[in-house]
Amino acid sequence: MCQVEEEYHEQLERVDRLSLSQKCMKCKEEPAVVVVRAGDAYCRSCFRESFIHKFRAMLGKTRVIFPGEKVLLAVSGGPSSCSMLRQVQEGVGHNAHKKLRFLPGIVHIDEGGALGQSIEMRRKKTSDLQQMFRSTGFPFYIVPLEQVLDLPGSVLVAPSARSDRPDSAYKAAVDLFLQSGGGSDPAGPRQENGQESLLDVHESRTRLLEQLMDSVQTQTAKLDLLNTLRQHLLVHTARKHSYSKLMLGDSCTRLAVRLLTSISLGRGAQLAQDTGFSDCRYGDVVAVRPMREYSAKEIAFYNHLFKVPTVAVPNLETKTSDKSSIQRLTESFVTKLQTDFPSTVSTIYRTGEKLQTACRFSSAAEDSDRCLLCLSSLEPGAEEASALQATLLSERLSQTRGPLSSVPVEPEPAAVGRCCSSGPCGGADCNAGCSSSPTGPQVAGMRSLLCYSCQRTVRDMSSVHHLPPYVLSEAHRRQKRSAMKEQISQFLLDGAEEHD
Repeated sequence: MCQVEEEYHEQLERVDRLSLSQKCMKCKEEPAVVVVRAGDAYCRSCFRESFIHKFRAMLGKTRVIFPGEKVLLAVSGGPSSCSMLRQVQEGVGHNAHKKLRFLPGIVHIDEGGALGQSIEMRRKKTSDLQQMFRSTGFPFYIVPLEQVLDLPGSVLVAPSARSDRPDSAYKAAVDLFLQSGGGSDPAGPRQENGQESLLDVHESRTRLLEQLMDSVQTQTAKLDLLNTLRQHLLVHTARKHSYSKLMLGDSCTRLAVRLLTSISLGRGAQLAQDTGFSDCRYGDVVAVRPMREYSAKEIAFYNHLFKVPTVAVPNLETKTSDKSSIQRLTESFVTKLQTDFPSTVSTIYRTGEKLQTACRFSSAAEDSDRCLLCLSSLEPGAEEASALQATLLSERLSQTRGPLSSVPVEPEPAAVGRCCSSGPCGGADCNAGCSSSPTGPQVAGMRSLLCYSCQRTVRDMSSVHHLPPYVLSEAHRRQKRSAMKEQISQFLLDGAEEHD
């Protein structure tokens, strides 16, 4: 039993620190130069081997990327994505042990238009990125975020893809790839470098993007919407250039922060897709996260020791306070807790790693069961007495001023244009959000097309008509389809009657 007079103060403060005489825990010969975790001291060469092995083992044991597949690397210029690029660059080299057998490409989304950066600043950053990308020899694409305003509606449709293939199919693909001569040149034939020049971005598109971001009233909703639009553009770029895999540079620290953030934002049902190794919600394009086993500390040490080039790219969270958004507050909480308790990030990460979900590929007829923005499952079969329904009811009751028996929903002003037979939209006889307008979907109807978290993001916007045209057109298409299905519902057979 503890006693007040016991002297154990010095013993509690005793910490094993790295000294010049400490040896590497792996080779037991060379002096240690880095301590990744408590007691894990490595020399320079052993740390590099461990770092590389972890990356290639992650790709090898999952067997998601097949030999000869085209993989698009999303590189933001930060430490994690640039470290991922270095691992792929060394992995496809002729002298690499356990070579990577896929065909890599690079994509960078320039978000300067959403941040209000000058064209000179964006050109300088793009020039630095181009110099780094050219040194790899991979095809690369620098895409401005303004292009999200011109995306087709097909980006919100998850095409059918092949189901999970067994391990025997992977082994057969490896043998076929080696027999065809792919093993002699893992990088395959070089393609012409592609890039989207900032000079091609019209000033009007930049203004529309700024209006879209300015219409969002909270920093939390801005970050969530920007992440969604960025993901749409990455998936579209991958499809446009025939890439079947999208490689993201999310580290273990970033995923731990995202896990807690997603729970705070009401994305608990999507945790397995948002933090897992693979994300299958886009159907024909599968997003993978091979850097999810690395902490930010490991990546920083590796980049420093082996001179991995990075490009400082500001974002919406740059120079913001800890309380500016839920995302920033969660990041500050996790990083500060990690300083005093080094197992914080790993504990959160291991907890999220246990979450799994089956990859369901929807056909075009099942798109209405997916969120309009994040493409996650809406779970239409949830019980009416669920916690979500109770939250939505409380929200509606708190906003009404009339009797509790009727909860009106104020319509949004419709976009200017000819949307009904009586005349141009916005007239005295035209109801807001006319159902015949492709650019004027009803707000009340849009809520049924969104998950809970995306509903809150859209609710923080001054008007839904600032959303990109492809989102509004897809919302209009789904609303018309739902209305038509309701009109003919009495003539349709349900599943039970079909089997009878």
